[in-house]
Amino acid sequence: MASSSSSSMKYSYTLWSPSDTVKDVAESLGIANLSEEVSKSLAMDVEYRINEVLEQATKFMKHSKRTILTTQDISHAFRVLNLEPLYGYDSTRPIKFREAVLGPGQTLYYIDDEEVDFERIINMPLPKVPREVSFTAHWLAIEGVQPAIPQNPQPSEGRSAAPGQPGVSSTEIEVKPLVKHALSRELQLYYDRVVAALTEESSTSAMKNAVLNSLGNDPGLHQLIPYLIQFVAEKIRLNLKNASMLYLMLQVLHKLLTNQTIFIEPYIHSIMPPILTLLVGKRIGTSQSSTEEHYKVRDFAASLLNQVCTKYGDTYHTLKPRVTRTLLKAFMDTSKSAGTQYGALSGLTAMGPEVVRVLILGNLRDWAAVIGSTSAVTDEDKRRLGNAVIEALRSLVDPEFTTIDDLTDQDRARFAEFVGPEVDKLVSEASDSESIIKAVLDSQKFV
Repeated sequence: MASSSSSSMKYSYTLWSPSDTVKDVAESLGIANLSEEVSKSLAMDVEYRINEVLEQATKFMKHSKRTILTTQDISHAFRVLNLEPLYGYDSTRPIKFREAVLGPGQTLYYIDDEEVDFERIINMPLPKVPREVSFTAHWLAIEGVQPAIPQNPQPSEGRSAAPGQPGVSSTEIEVKPLVKHALSRELQLYYDRVVAALTEESSTSAMKNAVLNSLGNDPGLHQLIPYLIQFVAEKIRLNLKNASMLYLMLQVLHKLLTNQTIFIEPYIHSIMPPILTLLVGKRIGTSQSSTEEHYKVRDFAASLLNQVCTKYGDTYHTLKPRVTRTLLKAFMDTSKSAGTQYGALSGLTAMGPEVVRVLILGNLRDWAAVIGSTSAVTDEDKRRLGNAVIEALRSLVDPEFTTIDDLTDQDRARFAEFVGPEVDKLVSEASDSESIIKAVLDSQKFV
């Protein structure tokens, strides 16, 4: 009685024959004569596992607010159930099945694959090689002003009419600039007067001082900032042999930087190139220009560099490292001119005592030995470079931080060994030589 009830038990709720499928799989694996009870038990377990996977996959489908079950849902269900993932069916499009009736109550589902003609594919032309992926960054607009760079569309570029559109010709199209930046008549007149007062030979010192005072104090000049910076950069590029004009352009930059009513932070990247050009340029002024005027320009550029890095170094976190790298490269290249060496040394000193401690002290001995032995550097230039070295070492002096009370002969010998005989001689002639030696010996611990 029990055996008859178990044989009539319904163990599958699908149209397919689970026991026959299990037997077919067993025979394919070389297992023959599989009993009916074992096949039924295995079939029921397989069907339970399939239902479990489908339930989990349906949950993913519903949470994704979809009505079509995808292979991704099945893969997610396998992952949740800690099963081996499904291979070979990673497709974003749902798979379409077709059905074929094999016999009474037996339906076979299969994927309708598209037939591919290999001869047609072989004879097709090869596709174009894709361009290598690359990217670059540039300013689309700064404070409403579009920079004139190749990456930005030019104002003369307009949208052409659609092909075949009647009644429209190229002469009837009005091209408007993509970024509108109209200066008032008053600002245009002010700019023309400023340029004339700074560049014309008939301008007196009183007129130039009045213009500089106006640039440093007048409000409402924000729209003129990109034009003024471009004017300064152009004048510096074209007047590298005119030291007085270069000094005047640095004064203009100084006034713009000190004007409290101007938001000049977005234009720092345009201000740095002219400053660095005058700081480490190979030759500034003509051979007839006085040496004092030549070095005066570099000193002023170093002070502006200190002002910019101190005020905007935290905003532009790459500003100080990039400037320091440029100055160090010029300082270490002993084949550069004496003016370039002086400008690089002054610039590194203006960057602060930490830069002097880390970058200058460790290279000072070798640098001084090369500069002192070369005949290409005049005595006046060597004197200037020596003064720049003393100023760099003097920036390390900190009365509140010293570990040496009284200098001994051993301390002086250690200092001479560290900086070399050339620098030791320069320091010994300075009025504050003891404080400099103490500061260098204290800083030697960090080199």
